[in-house]
Amino acid sequence: MIKLIECPRDAMQGIHDFIPTELKIEYINALLKVGFDTLDFGSFVSAKAIPQLVDTKEVLAGLDLTDTRTKLLAIIANTRGAEEAVKFEAINYLGFPFSISETFQMRNTNATIMQSLQTVENIQKLCVENKKELVVYISMGFGNPYNDPWSPQLVIDWVNRLQDLGIKIISLSDTVGVATPDSISYLFSNLITALPTIEFGAHLHTHPHNWEEKIKAAHENGCNRFDGAMRGYGGCPMANDDLVGNMPTENLIRHFKNDLPGLNLQALEIVNKIVDKVFLS
Repeated sequence: MIKLIECPRDAMQGIHDFIPTELKIEYINALLKVGFDTLDFGSFVSAKAIPQLVDTKEVLAGLDLTDTRTKLLAIIANTRGAEEAVKFEAINYLGFPFSISETFQMRNTNATIMQSLQTVENIQKLCVENKKELVVYISMGFGNPYNDPWSPQLVIDWVNRLQDLGIKIISLSDTVGVATPDSISYLFSNLITALPTIEFGAHLHTHPHNWEEKIKAAHENGCNRFDGAMRGYGGCPMANDDLVGNMPTENLIRHFKNDLPGLNLQALEIVNKIVDKVFLS
């Protein structure tokens, strides 16, 4: 069965004008009714780094979780953020962006790769102690624009080191949209075969003309967990001046239409009426 992870946090984080907290709450409450496996809804990072998400705690307090199967994920960038996030019972997952590009890891979390590996170990301990699950995103997992070293073997080596820390969910992130069907196929086929106890996900950024070939390459090589954002809004503001949008959730739904039991299409229509108000207002 396909797991869809909807990422309003990723869609919102780079928007300059502040989206009112009440509108964020309305939007995420509508998303909660659709039946996504998980919502990447907010983050516990510094307000200076991502001012758009300074109200994550207020948004969380306004969510109606009484009649939803959807779980909540919050992004954190350091141990301090994790210590804050684990206090909230409603949060199921913590997500940490672990870049295998030294340049991007410094830009994104102000830490080296080796410092970030220690941070992952610390956060994993916090998650175990507080009954949360840590999701690690391999940022720049398909290459980077900085001329930092990259190879499929480098990805595999870092995934193995993360497995040694007890990480059970790892999402390969195409942060700047450079993945090809060949690189996607190679990584997922090799990783999923070698590490069957890890749940691998695909967080793919894409241009409008080549989205489907990327989804097919991941799924045909064993990936059943896909991140998306409505209308493809968003992209990482720390990565590049020319952002490549998120994988549109509508495209994922269209592609996997026969493998998405429990998806409420009427609730999705309500989301479609709100989404432009959130991102284009």
